[in-house]
Amino acid sequence: MPKYGVMLMAAGQSTRFQGDVKKPYADIDGRAVWMRAADLFVSRKDVAQIILVIAADDEENVRRRYGPNMAFMNVTLTLGGSQRSDSVANGLSKLAEEVEYVAIHDAARPCVTAAMIDGVFAAAEKHGSAILAAPVNDTLKRVKPDHQIEATVSREHLWLAQTPQVFRKELILKAYSERNKHPAATDDAQLVEAIGQPVMIVPSDLSNFKITSKSDIYVADGVIKSRPKPKNKAFHPFADEDMWR
Repeated sequence: MPKYGVMLMAAGQSTRFQGDVKKPYADIDGRAVWMRAADLFVSRKDVAQIILVIAADDEENVRRRYGPNMAFMNVTLTLGGSQRSDSVANGLSKLAEEVEYVAIHDAARPCVTAAMIDGVFAAAEKHGSAILAAPVNDTLKRVKPDHQIEATVSREHLWLAQTPQVFRKELILKAYSERNKHPAATDDAQLVEAIGQPVMIVPSDLSNFKITSKSDIYVADGVIKSRPKPKNKAFHPFADEDMWR
């Protein structure tokens, strides 16, 4: 069984969220967004390491608020950098020797499912690189700066990239060693594409969305509550975060 290292990216500034706390630390039904994103990886036998990458100015609060949770979930904390690519590079430097595949996941995507993870992991093992993505279903418009429609864009063959994005360890390390050649890259798959490695799409759906605004918390809460409950729910002795505040 291949060994995976999972990196949860939570080092952004959440400027569009406009909440009392940054979006990875907002609550969904009493549990932090980042913890809900981590939950499905924690219980997997093929996951050897989980790294939570956070902003340096959040370190004190995260250790105080989530220290017991991280210890129970065996989550390693590391600090990000000024740009997302710097944060990913910092996380990559902390990978254990035994890790063969790296899954990079937005800590603000709490609605990923076990089936989605199974699919993208299997595709990465077969092809070396794979990401979750959802097909574009809406009509696309190219718009001028004054908000006038300039053209209708064909949505054929267009997909919305999601996470986890999963790569063989040596591929993502090589891609990041050359990341300065591609400063405009917006996700990890783009950097892997740039070294000539094909990246496969694993069809997902829009429920695996990234929380951006405060209202997204309510949508995520509804998505999670609408799904069937596991028959044997894992016991989390530190699930009630209020007792640790």
